[in-house]
Amino acid sequence: MERERSSDDRCHLCGTTVGASASALETAAGDVVCSPGCRDVAASLPPVGDGGAATDVAASASAGTDASPNSLVRTYVRIDGMYSATCEAFLESVAERRDGVESASASYVTEAVTIDHDPDRTSATELRDALTGLGYTAYLREEAAGGDDSSGGTRRSREMSGLRKRRSDDALEFRYVVGVVFGTFLLVPYVAVFYPVFLSSYSNWGVLRYYDEAFASLDGLVFLPVFFVVTGLVLYLTGLPLLRGAYVSLRLRRPNAHLLAALTIVAAYAYGTLSIARGDIDVYYDLTVVVAALVMAAIFAEATIKREATGRLTELTSLEVDEGRLLADDGSTRSVPVDDLAAGDRVLVRAGERVPIDGILRASACTVDEAVVTGESLPVSKEPGEAVVGGSVVTDGSAIVAVDDDSTGGIDRLARSVWDVQSADHGDSRRADALAATLTPIVLGTAILVGAGRYALGDTLLDVWSAVLLTVVVASPWALALAVPASVAASLREASERGLVVFDETVFERLRDVDVVVFDKTGTLTTGEMTVLEADAPADLLRDAAAVERRSGHPVARALTDAFGTERREEPSDDSVRSDGGSDSSADEFDASEGGANAGGTRSSVDDARSQPTVREFRSHANGVEGVVDGRRILVGHPSLFRGCGWSLSEELAARVRRVRDDGRLPIVVGRDGRADGVVVVGDEPRAGWDETIASIGERDRTVVVLTGDDESAAERFAEHPDVDRLFARVPPGGKRAAIRRLKTEGSVAMVGDGTNDAPALAEADLGISLGSATALAADAADVATLEDDLAAVERSFRLASAARRRFRRTLGLALSYNAVVLPIAAVGALNPLFATGAAVGCAAVVAANASRPLVDE
Repeated sequence: MERERSSDDRCHLCGTTVGASASALETAAGDVVCSPGCRDVAASLPPVGDGGAATDVAASASAGTDASPNSLVRTYVRIDGMYSATCEAFLESVAERRDGVESASASYVTEAVTIDHDPDRTSATELRDALTGLGYTAYLREEAAGGDDSSGGTRRSREMSGLRKRRSDDALEFRYVVGVVFGTFLLVPYVAVFYPVFLSSYSNWGVLRYYDEAFASLDGLVFLPVFFVVTGLVLYLTGLPLLRGAYVSLRLRRPNAHLLAALTIVAAYAYGTLSIARGDIDVYYDLTVVVAALVMAAIFAEATIKREATGRLTELTSLEVDEGRLLADDGSTRSVPVDDLAAGDRVLVRAGERVPIDGILRASACTVDEAVVTGESLPVSKEPGEAVVGGSVVTDGSAIVAVDDDSTGGIDRLARSVWDVQSADHGDSRRADALAATLTPIVLGTAILVGAGRYALGDTLLDVWSAVLLTVVVASPWALALAVPASVAASLREASERGLVVFDETVFERLRDVDVVVFDKTGTLTTGEMTVLEADAPADLLRDAAAVERRSGHPVARALTDAFGTERREEPSDDSVRSDGGSDSSADEFDASEGGANAGGTRSSVDDARSQPTVREFRSHANGVEGVVDGRRILVGHPSLFRGCGWSLSEELAARVRRVRDDGRLPIVVGRDGRADGVVVVGDEPRAGWDETIASIGERDRTVVVLTGDDESAAERFAEHPDVDRLFARVPPGGKRAAIRRLKTEGSVAMVGDGTNDAPALAEADLGISLGSATALAADAADVATLEDDLAAVERSFRLASAARRRFRRTLGLALSYNAVVLPIAAVGALNPLFATGAAVGCAAVVAANASRPLVDE
């Protein structure tokens, strides 16, 4: 269906600019779309909300803008010091109280806050300053990158953020260590003097009776004020993060596990202080020190394991181009930062290099691999005048690219899209926090009732307050704050040992809730590497074709060389030219290792050392290569290349080419001396075990969807799998993200991918899983990354999530063992610091032991 369109038209689904010159595509409802894939998604999946919300959000992200609804400005802020869903809610409330702020969304997973605001009423700098405080340090996105960086997801910003994070962690750990050292000094007299005295009151056995006499002979408790000071230092140095978390939860009226732990350490400290004032020796300073140290130790263990697990990933930073080769009018070139390139500048990109920025090809037809940006597995031929996507790789020939008006690379736009989604809403309230919200009023209510009863019985105000504080010490289940990080740390460590890197403790809960699993095809269900699948041509012609293809950097050329090449030395030729017009340094000499066997497994003639070919007059075309090998002209490439050069192509061979294309594979025609003599079939093979992985996921009553940038024929084998419920082909990156948004109306969605083009969809999904070969941006966007290219790890992650839930529930139950011990002792009036601290240490040991039990994945 054709209709006139303006240059401002955008895809109804993903927001990509369609423009008046693009081929017309419309949905049944008459909405403009950019691709058949977007059309199929729009027709098959229900829109989000009223159908406009998804389009608006996706359009903004796809366009790579920082625009927000209602013409407000969107500001991104990185926050150091976020570690829970409570932090998210607090920072959102701080931002939304500012004049001119319409909305704020925080994510402790990405340590980021996204704020939509009126810049005339509240500036970005004022927002940054407002979010700094109470242990949080805010940075604007360009400050986080250490410069004027608008992408929010570049290597430089990640390095700067990681450096600040390490410094923040190191400072916090230093405070913790100093606090523990002071606490250890405090516990020495407890172990040497106080605990034996408490024991002596229950037994006169042996030396214990002398402790009571020796303690009684001391000059009162004059040394206990020193304990007051030392414990206060420990409380400040070690327990400050807990106190901050408690304060934030109170500000939000949302009690959490940290509040319970803070109630215990503060109540124990206050009770000990009142005991000194009364002249008693029931000073619970040791409990303050022990609880603060235990809980913070678990929190640090969790942070350390997260940092170590993340460090196991290899960041593929080659995707990001920091500089471009600026071409001057006189033909000279110089390297300049990409940020300094302006519209109209010409950039020279040689074979094997990545295009630094979006633009228009001005000279030198070439072939580019856009898979990292678009997901399309086959390289694309480009002619002068066609658009070139920043982030794509020139695989054959060279390119002179004129910088587009929107001087942004495709990878930069994808990074912005990931930032937009990741900063949306990822934090979930943890089960322990929900339990704490129920228990906190019970603990405080019980303490108030005890205080009121003691007051009614005529006790002094000092005794009433002591009773209230002791009730909190006894009744508060502080160990919940220990159980959560201990369980998370153990689960993250075990996942890492099984080849899974988990970035967020809510992942296990979200894995269990997944209803739909979406798989990318290229590089995920397939290997992502071109290989020769079949060959129907004479062996000596295949040998000569491989010799010519060795001069090309095209992925198909590498496949043919690996399959049919042999060790040889090419002769330099005066006629050797490169498509960029320069000398071909690779023409001087080639040394190659022995290639693989062809599809038929017969290579005796290829391996014959007496038949090493000599290549002369090599020439690269946009859709193939040619050269003279041992006196015979060889042509290798697309059928159109043979027609364009006037070479004969039989109808039988043309029909064979059509059948190969219909099967979703790439046919490469080979010929010599003016005639096409055979076809080599090249394709992207499925990963080992892909069908078993999909079958195991389908058996658990989860919907399986395959989402790819390739055409339908290339993905047909996956669509035929009985457990694949839907297949969407020819879907661009923005369309993938929009498809995920629409699939989320059917339930919780997990996305499995590996490429930069998958990053927005990985971030948009309720759960993102990236494979071991994933690019840096895909790994950043994902919640789980496999350390190896093993699809079986996807199903393994679901099994581990179920096992982690069972173990976590038992750990939470054991966290109440402290209260189960001290409550009966307190009820009979026999509680003292020895029993309380002993119960705390015992509870911590039980919790840690259960949390460390190996997961049994069923």
